[in-house]
Amino acid sequence: MFITPIEIFDIIVMTLAIGYIFSDYLKKPLTYDVHNPVKYFSINRHSVWENTKFAAMIASPAIVLHELAHKFVAMGFGATAVLHAPYGMYLVVVILKLIKFPFIFFVGGYVSHSPLPALQSSLVSVAGPFMNFLIWFACWILVKNSLVNKKYYKILVPMGRISLFLAIFNMLPIPGFDGSHFFSALFSLL
Repeated sequence: MFITPIEIFDIIVMTLAIGYIFSDYLKKPLTYDVHNPVKYFSINRHSVWENTKFAAMIASPAIVLHELAHKFVAMGFGATAVLHAPYGMYLVVVILKLIKFPFIFFVGGYVSHSPLPALQSSLVSVAGPFMNFLIWFACWILVKNSLVNKKYYKILVPMGRISLFLAIFNMLPIPGFDGSHFFSALFSLL
């Protein structure tokens, strides 16, 4: 099966968790109505849900598409691949967020796959960061060339920045990161 119902459920959970975790950093912009202060104050007190939806719209594509890229490239090489939402990590991060812990380390998701030869494994590892570079590039082209209405810039610009950050950060050769898997698979070819 291309994608299972459990994976669809995990993607929904990932999207909601990512939105909530980033809701303090990616808040929905306030609207201004100088002619009606009652309306201004009633609209601009965005709920946690409004900020969660807005943050999910910006951050989730970078993370979910990153993981799906790993999955589909692995499947393209004939491996069995399953996308997972790290429920335990989400629980820890949500608790840290609720107690206002100043630093939150976050794992968006992961893909497990059956063993592959070293070259294919390295390509699976780099597929997620490559997807993030594609998202960044698409956002950059859309904004740079004014191909979309400027009202969408408040979504595209931070989405592009998050994607570029994830691409670079994930390629660091730190154990557990895509970069470590990529370089160790390449070195095993030598």
